[in-house]
Amino acid sequence: MPPNTPSKLTFTQSFQKLIRSFGYAFNGIKHATLTELNFRIHLVATLITVLAGYALHINNMEWLWVGLCITLVLVTELLNTAIERLTDLVSPAYHPIAGHVKDIAAGAVTIMTFFAIITGGVIFLPKLINLIHHAA
Repeated sequence: MPPNTPSKLTFTQSFQKLIRSFGYAFNGIKHATLTELNFRIHLVATLITVLAGYALHINNMEWLWVGLCITLVLVTELLNTAIERLTDLVSPAYHPIAGHVKDIAAGAVTIMTFFAIITGGVIFLPKLINLIHHAA
């Protein structure tokens, strides 16, 4: 076998490698939860949204949209955090380009969050208005 050819892993070794990779991923989520205020804010918003969805009996299609929005906001926030950390590592001193990179990543989170808020409004506002009208 040539020296740079990767050796074949057994099923058990492959499975252990897969489990380890999930561990690294969960460590990243845990780290972001413990260190990033904005990620915690998004998690609280997620909890409130899910509770509102149950309370207002949103349908399956609405749950798919809500789930998609929650997932995309959390993913963009995690990517933003990763980009910010990497930028700080490669450019510890202030550099305008590093600042632009961080601003652009934050902009992605902002756009996704606005989309989630609009989607939530489309789904939840009619149900809330209907609930208020029936209560009055």
